[in-house]
Amino acid sequence: MTILLLSMILALGCFALLSRDLLHSVIALSALSMLSALMFTILRAPDVAITEAAVGAGVSTIIFVWAIRHTRRRSKD
Repeated sequence: MTILLLSMILALGCFALLSRDLLHSVIALSALSMLSALMFTILRAPDVAITEAAVGAGVSTIIFVWAIRHTRRRSKD
């Protein structure tokens, strides 16, 4: 189970770095944060898991999406 979670976290991190669309990267980072929270729960650190879920998947995602919506794309692709 742990190896599966870590490989999914690694895959989502690579996808977030290599994605050309910023919104897809933000969604990948949000999913990565939720998987990290699940990993902290498995490691019996519920306070860290709740903080990671709230800040990493909640607040950060909202701020990133808001920033993306208020910017213009410079290239046509």
